Amino acid sequence: MSSVLYDTPGPRAKRRNVLLSVVFFVLLALLLWWVWQVMDDEGQLRWALWKPFTESQAWTTYLLPGLGNTLKAAALAMVIALPLGAFFGISRLSDHRWVRVPAGAVVEFFRAIPVLLLMLFANAFYDLYTDVSSEQRPLYAVVTGLVLYNASVLAEIVRAGILSLPRGQSEAAMAVGLRKGQTMTNVLLPQAVTAMLPAIVSQLVVIVKDTALGGVMIGFTELLSTRGTLAANYANVVQSFVVVAVIYIVLNFILTSFASWLEQRLRRSKKGTGVVLGKEDVEELNAAEVGGTFGTGAGGTV
Repeated sequence: MSSVLYDTPGPRAKRRNVLLSVVFFVLLALLLWWVWQVMDDEGQLRWALWKPFTESQAWTTYLLPGLGNTLKAAALAMVIALPLGAFFGISRLSDHRWVRVPAGAVVEFFRAIPVLLLMLFANAFYDLYTDVSSEQRPLYAVVTGLVLYNASVLAEIVRAGILSLPRGQSEAAMAVGLRKGQTMTNVLLPQAVTAMLPAIVSQLVVIVKDTALGGVMIGFTELLSTRGTLAANYANVVQSFVVVAVIYIVLNFILTSFASWLEQRLRRSKKGTGVVLGKEDVEELNAAEVGGTFGTGAGGTV
């Protein structure tokens, strides 16, 4: 069976794919073995370097507070950036030039600036022109930078998702008398959400990882920056990097798994009517059809 994107591989192609897969896994195993040997030769596998992560002090003093700040900044940025991105994405599709042009200028401006630079500008702004305390300023700056950049990216995702729908969807909505706002909220957006979800989740994963930029440049005490303090106290730089990397992998895996579950649920909900008929309902419908009243109720001839 062939698809629009590719042809189903034949016997020779299947054998070649199996061979390439075997070669890849062999090379991967050799690489892991080499890394293990190098770490063992350098003494990085000694239990004394890994032991702190089995004790509560390393977690309660360093890793968990940093993880909490990472999740706090990421959650705030997501909650603000998602509706803001949807607003600017829809505004860019407006028929009114005075709405479409400013929205496009805002999106293109903030999408072109690196998120780290936005964090630095936000930190300087809060320091010079606001009364935000020095303890809260790094959090405010990180969230502001993440919101400005990711909202502009999400706006393009929303715009592309809506434009990907067939034009007949909006034409049919207008044919039944729906206004533009009703067409957008009741017809286009519900269908576009499912198509946009993978790209939106990818951007949310970027938000979680980009919180580390605030710890590097403006002193935000997130997961990666607290790792540095932990490594300085326990002299386990490589081990702390490994543990923090695993934490990031778990966080992003949970986020993508939830998004996959949500996408499947949305797709299933659109396939059925959601109406479940009981045995009595089926018998009543059959009796009505046989007696001739079913045609009347369905709009048939009397």
